[in-house]
Amino acid sequence: MTADHYDQTETRSDTDRAADQLARLNAQIGRMRATQPLWADRLPERLRDLADLAALPVLRKSDLVELQARHAPFGGLLGGPAQGLRRLFVSPGPIFDPEGCAPDWWGSARALYAAGVRKGDVVLNTFSYHLTPAAFIFEAGAQAIGCPVIPAGPGNTADQLTAITQYRPRVYVGVPDFLKILLDKADEAGVDRSALQIGMVTGAALPESLRAELAGRGVAVRQCYGTADLGIVAYEDGGPGMVLNEGVIVEILRPGTGDPVPDGEVGEIVVTRLDADYPLLRFATGDMSAILPASGPRTNRRIKGWMGRADQATKIKGMFVRPEQIAAIARAVPGCQRLRLEVSRSGEQDRMHLLAEHPDQGAVEALTGKLAEITRLKGSVQIVAPGSLPNDGKVIADLR
Repeated sequence: MTADHYDQTETRSDTDRAADQLARLNAQIGRMRATQPLWADRLPERLRDLADLAALPVLRKSDLVELQARHAPFGGLLGGPAQGLRRLFVSPGPIFDPEGCAPDWWGSARALYAAGVRKGDVVLNTFSYHLTPAAFIFEAGAQAIGCPVIPAGPGNTADQLTAITQYRPRVYVGVPDFLKILLDKADEAGVDRSALQIGMVTGAALPESLRAELAGRGVAVRQCYGTADLGIVAYEDGGPGMVLNEGVIVEILRPGTGDPVPDGEVGEIVVTRLDADYPLLRFATGDMSAILPASGPRTNRRIKGWMGRADQATKIKGMFVRPEQIAAIARAVPGCQRLRLEVSRSGEQDRMHLLAEHPDQGAVEALTGKLAEITRLKGSVQIVAPGSLPNDGKVIADLR
């Protein structure tokens, strides 16, 4: 670690980076051909260059769900025995994600370091320590840097303020909305929260208005992009957009195809993770972005950041909500016709509102309960007349 960089790989040349990635990728392909029946007959023995990735099949979340249902728990995609893993997660879908034992297995240390986190900084981690990996993703990165972590989880603001008073964390980790809530509550209670100076946020939208407000209150916020399957894919470092992490290869594809688009054109983010424990080739995230050239303090290429969804699934308060979940709500409450989930923001917080075609206004209670149960998020419900919703096939409307 240096004053500006986590390690020297962040400043290597394009040629050196590509050669290293190709060597690691070919080694990974060799292991996958030998141990994973899914890939044995679908992969070449080796690739000549990284552009050859475009000839390989794309793996989608829907494929992952189907594979895991047929070959529990990880669809035959694990790189070794499950006994060699540290943790086993259940994400909405459901999708089952492993965590390996290597230090900073998820790749969050680079993102934290680029945000200004240094050895000895106390980190307030407000992601959930339950079944999903976000909290553990950032705890591993903080530990790799040498930072003690407060495993706060979400909610319980009174206890969080007590922890802030006692431990004086310099770093907040979580969704941006909750950082604002904590600052508001601290100011209302007269709690000294001046130690909080850095925010590493992800999992929800960060409007520039909110970033500016938080900066004005003494917290410099950086965001990163990642998933529970891939770890941290890209992060802000002061340059334009987000710099790509060193442990991944990112392509931008035309939605619905496996074809790369020219740099600068918006398409779907597809990631190849270079990892022996859980190797994923051309994993389609469903998120949209565009490639930017290298610029700023690191030499890797960049993405513009999150630019919407290639499908209708959307992230609300750090959790993905998918059309399949809305369909499950309709099946669970008799009499439902079309449902439409509208996602908006109010008071710098994500809100969701379910419009349901149903002949009985009394179905609100049942629908509200099922919405919370199936999505793990709270939202409002409105009964509308049968046949009144647009016949446009849209199940989730992101209005943010």
